[in-house]
Amino acid sequence: MSAGSAQAGAKVNLCLFLGAQRDDGRHELVTLFETASDLRDELVVTPGAGSADEVVCPGVSGPNLVADALAELRAAGWSAPPIRVRIDKRIPVAAGLGGGSCDAAAILRLAPRLSPLPMEALNEIAARLGADVSSQLDPGASVGTGAGEIVETVSDLDRHALLILPQRFGLATAEVYREADRLGLARPGQELAALHSRLVSAIAAHRPVPEPVPESLIVNDLQPAALSLRPQIAPALELAREVGADQAILCGSGPTVIGIFWGPEGLARARRGAERLHSRFPGATASGVVGRGVLAPAPNE
Repeated sequence: MSAGSAQAGAKVNLCLFLGAQRDDGRHELVTLFETASDLRDELVVTPGAGSADEVVCPGVSGPNLVADALAELRAAGWSAPPIRVRIDKRIPVAAGLGGGSCDAAAILRLAPRLSPLPMEALNEIAARLGADVSSQLDPGASVGTGAGEIVETVSDLDRHALLILPQRFGLATAEVYREADRLGLARPGQELAALHSRLVSAIAAHRPVPEPVPESLIVNDLQPAALSLRPQIAPALELAREVGADQAILCGSGPTVIGIFWGPEGLARARRGAERLHSRFPGATASGVVGRGVLAPAPNE
């Protein structure tokens, strides 16, 4: 019998505006986060066999952010018995989809069911682990500011679906940001603040009848940097539009491209696009997006 399980949907960015580098080395950002409902990892937690927590992720080697999350939980006083976490991966690694961060957020969501811990402590841990972790602690639409770790939940957007086109290669986030600095892509602080206001206002203005996010705000300032490092990303952007996406954009620091399909038929259209592009992009996936609370931990078995 498992101690618990949780789903970790892929993180997507429908926009990302880049500001100046801060004293801590990170950059000011304004970004619109969402969570894919049909591209997800599963975490299964069972009692540990030894005196320490264990994280197992078949097919993926190296450091794991879930292990860091568990260490942070222990340091914060989390007193659950040692656990073993098995991660069944579907979210590609180094793809701009926040796979490790989504997994870490999932274990943080699950942790209070195994031993009490204040939500404030979980928020602090998530912020230390990174902006993507903070954004996925409460899956669904949210706006990130600061370095992305200051998360403001927003109402669900107009109905839409995603075409997710992972590449056959990865991109290191730090490398993309360095290239963005080299290219001088950062916006002045006043402009960044104005974009934040426009984004939040555009979402709020469409209540109670949602509308698509304005196309002028579907922008990723890291996209030129990623294309500079990996020009072969460009065909994916073009092909996503060719198969009917209303917008196509680099996701996060890349190299994954997402196509956005607005409207009630969006998912069917995205599925047709994924089928057409599967031979070119074997990982092509059509996905809906998560509403608030959908990716809560599964009930204990």
